[in-house]
Amino acid sequence: MGTLYLVRHGQASFGADDYDNLSELGHRQSVRLGEYFAERDIHFDGLIAGTLRRHKQTLEGILRGMDRAGEHLAWEGLNEYDSEAVIATVHPHKLQKPDSPEMVRHHFRLLRDGLAQWMTGAAQPSGMPSYPDFVAGVAGALDHVRANHYGQNVLVVTSGGPISTAVGHVLDMKPEATIELNLRIRNTSVTEFAFTPKRHMLVSYNGIPHLDAPAFKDWVTYA
Repeated sequence: MGTLYLVRHGQASFGADDYDNLSELGHRQSVRLGEYFAERDIHFDGLIAGTLRRHKQTLEGILRGMDRAGEHLAWEGLNEYDSEAVIATVHPHKLQKPDSPEMVRHHFRLLRDGLAQWMTGAAQPSGMPSYPDFVAGVAGALDHVRANHYGQNVLVVTSGGPISTAVGHVLDMKPEATIELNLRIRNTSVTEFAFTPKRHMLVSYNGIPHLDAPAFKDWVTYA
C-alpha cells in the first residue's frame, strides 16, 4: 500500500492582476505545512507538481519547512482550469475586481455556473481543454503514481480543480458534484489517498491539521 498526499497551493493573489503568485500568507502556509510533515516524521519518495507558479512556490515552501531539498516531476495535467475563461462563457463582459463580499459571491456564482456548462459540454472556455481531457490529465497523474510508487509516500501539489476532480474520479461521482468540493477547498489543505497498483482509495479530504491551533486561526483561507 502507498499513500498519496494531494495538497492545494497556498493562498494566491485573488483579485490582483496576476493571481498565479502566492501572497505573503500563502508562503507562510506552505512552510507551516512542511513543518507539520517534519514534526510527524512524514517523508516523501516522490514529488509531483503542476507547472503553475503557485504550485512550484508552494512545493518550495513545504520543502523549506521540512528542511529538505528534492527534484520534482512537473505534470501539466495537474494545472488548474482558467477561471476567467470559464466565467466568460456565462458572462462575456469583463468583471470588476472583486473588492467587496458581494462581488466575491457574484464571482463564485458565475464560476459555478460556468463550470457546470463546461462539464456538460454546453460551453467550451477559450484556450482550455475539454472537460473529458481535463479529467484525463488528472487521472493520468493518478495512474503514474500507482504504476511507479507502490509502497511509497508521494506528495502532489496542485489546485482545487484537479484535487476535486481526483476525488470525483476515484469515487465515481457525477462531474457536477465535484463543483461543491472544488469551491470549498482550503489553501494548503491535504487530501489523502491510499493506493495499490490497481486503485486509489480516499482516506481524507480538505484537511488542515497543520493549522489546527489557536495561533493559526487567521491563516485559514480559500482563495
